[in-house]
Amino acid sequence: MNEGGRRRDDDGAAAQEAAYRALIPECGEDEPPPPGESAPQGEASARPPVGAAPGTLVSQEGAGAPRITVIAYSGAGPDGFTEREIRYLGELDNFLGRWEVTWVNVDGLGDLDLLRRIGERFGLHGLALEDVIDASQRPKAEDYDDHLFVVARMIHPGSRPGTEKVAMFLGDNYLLTLQERGGDSFDPVRQRLRSASRNIRTRGADYLAYALIDAAIDSFFPVLEEYGEEVADLEREVLSEPTPDIVHRVQALKRELLTVRRAIWPQREMVNSLTREALPMVGDQTRLHLRDCYDHCIQLMDMVETYREIATGLSDIYLSSLTVRTNEIMRVLTVIATIFIPLSFVASLYGMNFDPEVSPWNMPELRWAYGYPFALALMAAVAGGLLFWFRRRGWLGGPPRGRRRRRRRHR
Repeated sequence: MNEGGRRRDDDGAAAQEAAYRALIPECGEDEPPPPGESAPQGEASARPPVGAAPGTLVSQEGAGAPRITVIAYSGAGPDGFTEREIRYLGELDNFLGRWEVTWVNVDGLGDLDLLRRIGERFGLHGLALEDVIDASQRPKAEDYDDHLFVVARMIHPGSRPGTEKVAMFLGDNYLLTLQERGGDSFDPVRQRLRSASRNIRTRGADYLAYALIDAAIDSFFPVLEEYGEEVADLEREVLSEPTPDIVHRVQALKRELLTVRRAIWPQREMVNSLTREALPMVGDQTRLHLRDCYDHCIQLMDMVETYREIATGLSDIYLSSLTVRTNEIMRVLTVIATIFIPLSFVASLYGMNFDPEVSPWNMPELRWAYGYPFALALMAAVAGGLLFWFRRRGWLGGPPRGRRRRRRRHR
């Protein structure tokens, strides 16, 4: 092959590779990465190594292939809305700047090269992209020159106690959201956008960001209701029939509630900063709606703290019930042993082998006709007397005799 043919083949391969890198991978989470790209690293290397440059991106374990969907709208009406899934970043030019609001959603953060190109396309800071990759990033809000960066956390029903991070970049006429994996709590917002009669399509991108933040916060309510039912069931079980495994269940519940608390507490501070700070990307009307999100965060915090206090009380109640049951058992055994002490004395007394024929003082009652019934009657009288005395003292259940008399007087 001549030199010109090799040059044409090399140019064709380079163009093919560039087109391939611009194409969003369609492989699933369990499929291998495309050729030439590194596989996601393990959880231990999820954070950049010590001393790495700011903005270093490290892929998370199990991060899926990205999937990009675009929702764009310009006011109400059937012709003012479009929704598509795109495969090339260049297709964003058909939406950005041509619609009043463009929502770009990315599900899956497994392709770091794609994330870098998205950052270049929207002018995102490298430190913000590093926070996008960090799965343990706390909710926060940061104001940049031409966009607002918001990190929120949401939870899916049935996936407790784990929470998922969602990163938002709010610009003048766009909203970019990046999620760790597919599936979120934003379907009600999408349904509102698809409806031509909803006012959400007459608002700006800041109102769309508020709607998503509100949906992420509200996703905690169904899960906390499940926790409330579990707490009620544990409380009934502790008070009725406590079992040894209930301690482990209570501790597991407290750990899950702590995970939820760690997600809600900084989220409240994030919403508070959006409502109090004068941010150019958030309008006054949207700031009023964000106050409702702040109230929801307060309600969630109250629910979490209440359930945690109840769970802590359940552990104390269980330990107290064990002590009470042990004391009850020991009291019954003590009463039984106390009753048999004099009975054993009587039985051992008449069990001594003294011959009454040698001396008239050697147990003359052994010759009585009713000697044996007398011994049994004596034992029964002693046992009955002790039981009556224990009952009167309140050691066999019920209050003592004196307390019952005082209660009758009060009545």
